[in-house]
Amino acid sequence: MKDRIIRAFAGTFILTSLLLAHYIDSNWYWFTAFVGANLLQSSITKWCLLEVILTKLGVQD
Repeated sequence: MKDRIIRAFAGTFILTSLLLAHYIDSNWYWFTAFVGANLLQSSITKWCLLEVILTKLGVQD
């Protein structure tokens, strides 16, 4: 369950930042890059802040 929530958050953040960059200001691409870098970091280190938060909130795997 946590994996699905994390993927949903990441996908929503990426799509939202792309829309904001297209319609509002191109600096929103930096947020897209941040989300991508965070995904890359979590795949290497196997640590994700959102996973820790979800665990503390009682979300099961």
